[in-house]
Amino acid sequence: MFVRKLENAARNIANSNTDGYKSKNATIVEDEAGLPTLDITVDSTPGVLFQEADGVMRETSNVELSSEMTDLLIAKRGYEANLKSIKTQDEMLDSLFDITV
Repeated sequence: MFVRKLENAARNIANSNTDGYKSKNATIVEDEAGLPTLDITVDSTPGVLFQEADGVMRETSNVELSSEMTDLLIAKRGYEANLKSIKTQDEMLDSLFDITV
């Protein structure tokens, strides 16, 4: 789940200079069984409009880099926490096997 959240933030950051790109918001929600799932929605907020020298109107992306970087760091820390818990479980099982053998 955290990997998909990282991918979403990275995709938004990579497309921050793409005209007309709409950012995608990834939020962790609970399903009917109470398990966490990732809900990805498109932010339909318009980007900044400006007029080119030839008179053509252009819309930039609506990506907020400050919030994307924050989401990226939060997802990274969550991923690291999950990795640490798996490592701790592995160490505990090794200790249990050493005791029983």
